[in-house]
Amino acid sequence: MIKLLFQMLLDHRSRSEMTRMVSARTNGATPLVMASKNGHLSCVEYLVERCNADLEQVGSVVFDGETIDGAPPLWCAAAAGHLNVVSYLLEKGANVNATTKTNSTPLRAACFDGHFEIVKYLVEHNSDIEVANRHGHTCLMIACYKGHFEIAKYLIEITANVNRKSVKGNTALHDCAESGSLDIMKLLLDHSAKMDVDSYGMTPLLAASVTGHTHIVEYLISRTDLISRKDKIDALELLGATYSFDTYEDIESHTTDRWRASPREDYQKCFKQWQEWWNKYENGVMIYPKPIQQSPIAAYENSIEVMTLQQLEEIISDPDEMRMQALLVRERILGPAHPDTSYYIRYRGAVYADTGNFDRCITLWMYALDMQQKILEPLSPMTQSSFVSFAELFSFMMSEAKNRGRRVPVVNFCDMMRVFEKCLREVEVGMYQLTKIVNGCNGMLANGGERDTTYFHRTLVITMHLVCLLTKLGPGLTPLQRHAMRKAVYQLVRLDPCGSGGVTPLHLACSRDSSATVGRFPICTFPSLEVVALLLEVGADPCATDQQGNTPLHTLASNKQCRRELLTALLAAGAHLDTLNRTGQSFASLRASRGQRLHQLINPLQHTSLQCLAAATLRRHGLPYDTILHPRLAQFVDHH
Repeated sequence: MIKLLFQMLLDHRSRSEMTRMVSARTNGATPLVMASKNGHLSCVEYLVERCNADLEQVGSVVFDGETIDGAPPLWCAAAAGHLNVVSYLLEKGANVNATTKTNSTPLRAACFDGHFEIVKYLVEHNSDIEVANRHGHTCLMIACYKGHFEIAKYLIEITANVNRKSVKGNTALHDCAESGSLDIMKLLLDHSAKMDVDSYGMTPLLAASVTGHTHIVEYLISRTDLISRKDKIDALELLGATYSFDTYEDIESHTTDRWRASPREDYQKCFKQWQEWWNKYENGVMIYPKPIQQSPIAAYENSIEVMTLQQLEEIISDPDEMRMQALLVRERILGPAHPDTSYYIRYRGAVYADTGNFDRCITLWMYALDMQQKILEPLSPMTQSSFVSFAELFSFMMSEAKNRGRRVPVVNFCDMMRVFEKCLREVEVGMYQLTKIVNGCNGMLANGGERDTTYFHRTLVITMHLVCLLTKLGPGLTPLQRHAMRKAVYQLVRLDPCGSGGVTPLHLACSRDSSATVGRFPICTFPSLEVVALLLEVGADPCATDQQGNTPLHTLASNKQCRRELLTALLAAGAHLDTLNRTGQSFASLRASRGQRLHQLINPLQHTSLQCLAAATLRRHGLPYDTILHPRLAQFVDHH
């Protein structure tokens, strides 16, 4: 039926029309890409043989809710499990090793979803089993992670590299440990797989402990030929720490009352695991004594790691103390550089937030943020996530106190200022990072640089949300606090950061797009008169332009609605109504395109100077002002 529709649509078309239609994309995908994904062999044959569709023309497709960019037709057919389409495309000459934008091959796609027959067919037609995706994950690794035993066994039999490492240093054994695939792990070990560490120093044994796969842990600690006694103890301790956490939920779901916990059951498991640790005694002396903690950690309520079985038994009835012990154990064994260390600190803080204990939440999150900024690269998504969580929490506390009548504590000014100052630090080191990347690429951004530019822009938007939250505290601040706030915002303006497209903080404050949710919950609404006024007060340039020549006035004019108060604030600070962007548009022309005339907002004569009229006249008559006027005056004329 679908082939018949194709024939009715295309048979009477000219060759050029047919080529255009089969090359056209709908939602990012060409007809051949969609036909291959959906297994319509007759359509694939018609498109290839009758319409000369390009076998390698890529498109964007969605699998399991994830958009795959740059996917060739063969990749789509392999991922969806259509062997007949795969064989046809290969017969017609499709590239068996063609990749998506993330460097995923058709073979890797088949391994991901467990299509064993397609895997064999692709290998028999010269598919390279060692091509890894952009993260360095091979076909064997993904088969291990997804638990596809037959595929993993087949790849091992045809000599897939069992010790290949990804970009982050994990091996196929790590993938088995994280997914709980014990049968495949045994197979790998039988074929000389090594118990190596990843870039965080994690062994497969510790990876199994972190993810709570007890059967993997029990098997590995039984292998005395592979695991040292100290590694066994660390694994049991870490497994106990994993048990101590409530049912896994996304960290970003804090303050939504979605946490579900079974503390008694979890802590009993935790206690039993730690009991095994303490059974590693000989004549009352620990075989591997714990390192003495240098100083108590305030974020953990100054808890000290228990050093004896008796101390452990004394705290089993105190869930909160057990939680702190779990955080101490996790930080000691995994180290502060491991993402899970800061993740679970933030997780625990989120649980406290859900119970209304915001002080404990903020203390833990601040500790995690300090850890992230010391350890992680600038502009790390994990650090961004921490800033977003803080902004969402502050916004939640303020809105709850104001609108819902709940007894929520007032946001502490010092807490918010500490977060804002840390965000400023992230902006500053991010600017330095971008400068290094641009200088290293001779002024051109590579893919990594483009990613960092995106991360920097997002960090800058988060910063603007924090500024907005600070302005909401304004009426209740003391003169000293207001001075401290203005001083901090002045430091932001003085840094002169520019986001994507060269936008300044003032541009962002004037843009409705800045209201877009940076996390899972809305925070502040932009444009914001309070933020614009504060930025102008501390010296933000109202005439600053982005890469398209747009001033904050142009940004304001591009919004669906334009508030008179914002317009007059910018004009009072020195913005020029008649400034033109690179496409020759002024504030008035942009508002006219939105159906609003300038005089409906203000009287333009009150905001037009003789200087502006003179500049416009010079431009209009094409006089050679650039060779006569001072460069600053010439630049002023350029803008008119």
